[in-house]
Amino acid sequence: MPRTNLNDIAAFLAVARARSFTRAAAQLGVSQSALSQTLRALEARLGLRLLTRSTRSVAPTEAGERLLHAAGPRLDEIDAELAALTELRDKPSGTIRITAHDHAIRAVLWPAVERLLPDYPDIKVEIVIDYGLTDIVAERYDAGIRTGEMVAKDMVAVRVGPDMRSAVVGAPSYFANRPRPKTPQGLTAHTCINLRLPTHGGLYAWEFEKGGRELRVRVEGQLVFNGTAPMLDAALAGFGLAYLPEDSVREHLAGGRLIRVLADWCPPYPGYHLYYPSRRQPTPAFALLVNALRYRG
Repeated sequence: MPRTNLNDIAAFLAVARARSFTRAAAQLGVSQSALSQTLRALEARLGLRLLTRSTRSVAPTEAGERLLHAAGPRLDEIDAELAALTELRDKPSGTIRITAHDHAIRAVLWPAVERLLPDYPDIKVEIVIDYGLTDIVAERYDAGIRTGEMVAKDMVAVRVGPDMRSAVVGAPSYFANRPRPKTPQGLTAHTCINLRLPTHGGLYAWEFEKGGRELRVRVEGQLVFNGTAPMLDAALAGFGLAYLPEDSVREHLAGGRLIRVLADWCPPYPGYHLYYPSRRQPTPAFALLVNALRYRG
C-alpha cells in the first residue's frame, strides 16, 4: 500500500474528534468538500471504512476507533515536539565553546559576552585560553578568535576588532639607570620579559618593521610567561621591557606608569577575527554571539 500522508491522518483525526465535517473543516481551514474528498481517498487506500456518515452526525467505525486511539496521541506528541523546536528557535539556548588567548578575551570576547548573556539566560559560553593554533573541529570548539593573519583559509572569518599595534614598554623605575633603546637591535642590551608560545616552538621573537624592513629580535631576561596579563604586571613592577598589545598598555602610558619605546618600529597589523568551519550550520545562539562580536568600526 502506498505510504499514507500524515496530513490525511490529521484530517481524519479532526473529523473523528469533532464528529462533524463542518467543524473539522473550520479547524483545518479547508472546505468541507475538500475534507470529505480527502477522507474518501484515505479509506480507499486503506480498503477500510473509517467513518460512518449520516445526515446528522459522523462517527468512527471500529477501524476508525482503532486508528483514532493509535495515531491520535502520536500525532499530538509530534505537534508538541515541533512546537518545542519552534520555541528553541525563538528562545536561543545551548553551549558555545570558544578558544582564544587572554588578550583577545579581554579586548573583544568578554565585552560581547557580557552584553549578550543577561538577555539570554539559556545560552552558556565556555571560553578556553589557548595560544596555540587549535584545530577547533578536532577539539570540538564552535569557534576561535585569532588575529586575521593567523586564520586558516578554509574557515569563515568574521572581523571582531580593529587593526592592532604592539608596544614595547617599561616602567620609569626600569629606565631610571638605563638608556632607552633606539633600534630593535638595542633590545639585546636590555632585560626583557619573554612570552612562550606553542605555535612558535619556544620563546616568541619580537617582531618589528620600518620602511619595508622587517626584524625579529630574540630577547633575554629573567622572566618568561605564557600570557600577556602577567607580563604587564611584571613590566609595571619594573622587571624589564615587555612587548604587548598597544590597547592593553594605553591607560598606563597615559598615567605615566609605563614608558613606550620603538613606537616607529611597530606598525599596525590585522586585528582579531572570529573563525569557524565553513560547513558549520550556525545555531540561533551562535548567530547571536557572532552578531554581538562583529566589528562595525
